[in-house]
Amino acid sequence: MRLAEQLNRALHSLLEDPRVYLLGEDIADPYGGAFKVTKGLSTRFGERVVTTPISESAIVGAATGLALAGDVAIVEVMFADFVALAFDQLVNFAGKSVSMYGHRVPLRLVVRCPTGGGRGYGATHSQSLQKHFIGAPGLSVYEMSPFHEVGAVFHEMIDRAEPALFFEDKILYTRQSFSGGVVDELFRYDHDPAGHARVFVDRPGDADCVLITPGGVAHRALDAMRALLLEYDITCMLVVPARLYPLDAGALLSAIGDATTVFVAEESTAGGTWGAEIAHLLHRRAWKRLRRPVVTIHSDDSVIPSAAHLEERMLISGRRIEHAVMEALRE
Repeated sequence: MRLAEQLNRALHSLLEDPRVYLLGEDIADPYGGAFKVTKGLSTRFGERVVTTPISESAIVGAATGLALAGDVAIVEVMFADFVALAFDQLVNFAGKSVSMYGHRVPLRLVVRCPTGGGRGYGATHSQSLQKHFIGAPGLSVYEMSPFHEVGAVFHEMIDRAEPALFFEDKILYTRQSFSGGVVDELFRYDHDPAGHARVFVDRPGDADCVLITPGGVAHRALDAMRALLLEYDITCMLVVPARLYPLDAGALLSAIGDATTVFVAEESTAGGTWGAEIAHLLHRRAWKRLRRPVVTIHSDDSVIPSAAHLEERMLISGRRIEHAVMEALRE
């Protein structure tokens, strides 16, 4: 099943609960959202699927009010770039409302953010802004993955009873999710007890190095792993979490096993990123066994171009990951 279809099915299932509301711009039928993820929902669930004015701050503020009143609110931000317009509502209202009233207040809010480049949408519709929410108290950050069932991730976010951002790499919408533990003729995958997906050649932990990526970079990491294996006989294990933040140090250390060489790849530009947090954690907790510092891999420090050849050159790619691994292993 394509991930866009999986998302749509998950939202249909969630909205069967009369406490659940979905808010966003142009999400009602017949349009069904910019990426058609909300197709059919307004027809089936009527007034609980609310097409809103063009104001991300107002949308997230209203959704937070619904969540504070005991309902479940899901917001679609048309492009993740626009979540910056709701930054105040998320960081200063939603995130703090969980704990600033003298006792913990359940706040079931999920903000969906179609993210990333690769589709020629240009500088204002292609960014990966996950890093700006890493470390914000009261906010959890998730990313859609082809290895994690979307419905289960939604239930996890809602059951945490705190505001969550769910970043959905737009490239994944048309891709199929993996199932049955098989990626292709070379790679298999499983899930560890903490829910991290682990992709490997023979068995988890039996690899020359470990790659850690969010779901939107997983296919590019797989391209690099394939080239490294077939051209250089270098084996990698890929670790893909569904939840990026809060970090679970123990679970992450368990996921990478006895790895001595670790890479973290993400589509954002460098500086204050999720990957930097991973590297910092591993430096503190696993330094004695690491052969070298954790290597972080990013897109170029640039505004994202619209021209396809320039966008491809600027964004992180499988080839860039492959070269970073080769360079580190030569040292």
